[in-house]
Amino acid sequence: MNPMRYELFIALRQIWARKVQTLLSVGAIALAVMVLTVSQAVMVGFTGELYNTTVNKLPHVSVSPEEGEDYIYLYRTLIEDISKIEGVTAISPFLAGKASFRFKTNSLNAELKGVIPLEENEISSIESDMVEGDFRELEFSRNTVVIGSKLADKLEVNLGESVDVSFPNAKSLSLRVVGIFHTGSSLDESLTYTSLDTAQEFYDVPDVINGISVRLADFNRDREVAAEIRKTGYKVKGWTESNPEILRTIAIESTSNNVTLGLIVVIASFGVISTLNLSVISATSQIGMLRAMGARVSSIRKIFILQSGILGLLGALGGTLTGVAISLAIGQYEIPGASSELYGGLTTIPIVVRIGDILLIILAVFLLNLIAGIYPAQQAAKLDPVKAISSK
Repeated sequence: MNPMRYELFIALRQIWARKVQTLLSVGAIALAVMVLTVSQAVMVGFTGELYNTTVNKLPHVSVSPEEGEDYIYLYRTLIEDISKIEGVTAISPFLAGKASFRFKTNSLNAELKGVIPLEENEISSIESDMVEGDFRELEFSRNTVVIGSKLADKLEVNLGESVDVSFPNAKSLSLRVVGIFHTGSSLDESLTYTSLDTAQEFYDVPDVINGISVRLADFNRDREVAAEIRKTGYKVKGWTESNPEILRTIAIESTSNNVTLGLIVVIASFGVISTLNLSVISATSQIGMLRAMGARVSSIRKIFILQSGILGLLGALGGTLTGVAISLAIGQYEIPGASSELYGGLTTIPIVVRIGDILLIILAVFLLNLIAGIYPAQQAAKLDPVKAISSK
C-alpha cells in the first residue's frame, strides 16, 4: 500500500474512533470560523456603506483658487484642461459662501452653494436625496433655492415659500424653496443649493467661482489626479487628504476586527492541539505497535498532522457554510425606522459575502491547524516503541 494512503487511512480511523472528541474539536473550529465569516461580511458591508455615504457623496478631487486669490477667474479654460485628464468622469464648478436665511421670525446661518444642477448631481447624487420638489428646478427658475430637511424644519418653511437670504457685503435676495433634501447627515442643516448665476448675483461677483469638484472613475487615484491638476498652479486636494478621518476610521475598525477574530481562531486551534495530545496519550500502545511493525517516525508524524489538517478543514468548511447562511439571514433583517435614522437612513444591515474572503478563511484555518498539529505529532513520533507497547 502506498505509504501516504495507509497514513491517511489510519488518520481517518483515529478521527472516526473518537467521535465525541472529533465533534468537539470540529465544532470549536466551526464556531470560530462562523464568527469570523459573519464578522467579515458585516465589516465589508459597513465599509462599503461608509464609502457609499461619504466618498461617493464627496468630490474625489477639490480645486481651490491660487494662493492669495479668493476666486477662480478663467474657470472654463481650467475645466477644459481637467476634463482631458484620464479617469475624470464629472466636473462641477461652484461658488459657495456663508449666508443668513430668514423666514418670518426664524433665522439661521448656512452655506449657500451656487452650482450648475446637472453637473453637481454627477458629483453628489443630490437628486437621489430629494424628498420634496425637484433639484433641476434650479436650472429653470431664477432666485430659487434647495435646502436640507433639518434647516427647513428649523426655519418652519415649506416647499414653494420664499426665504430672505442676506449676508454682510452681499446683495439681499428672496429665494423661493423649490426642493428639500435629506441625506441623514449634518448637511441637512448646514448646506443649501442655488444656481451658479444666482450665487454670483448674491455675492456680487459676476462670472467667477471659488471651487471645482471633480469625480473620478476610480476614487483611489485621487492623489495622482490631484498632483496632475496642481501643475496648473491652483490649490488641489484629493478626498483622502481632505477627509483622512474616513480612512482612519476604516483602518482602526478593520485592524481591531482582524486582531480579535484572529485570536478567536487561534484559541479554537488550541482545541485541536488538546484533542491530538489526548489522542497521543490514548493511542500510545497503537503507536508502539505501528513502530514495531516497521512504521517510520515520519509516518507517525504524518498521521497526526493529517488528523490536525482534516479536523481544521472540516471545521473551516462547516463554519464558513454556517457563517454565510447566517450572514445572508442578517442581511434580510430590516432596521426599525427610529434606529434607521441613527445609522444614516439604513433600512437593512449591509452584508457583503466575498468568495475571495471565504477561500482565504478556509485556507488560513486549514494551514493554522496543520501547524497546530506539529507539536502533538512530534510527541507521538518521539515515543519509544518498546515503552509504548509495554504501557498497554
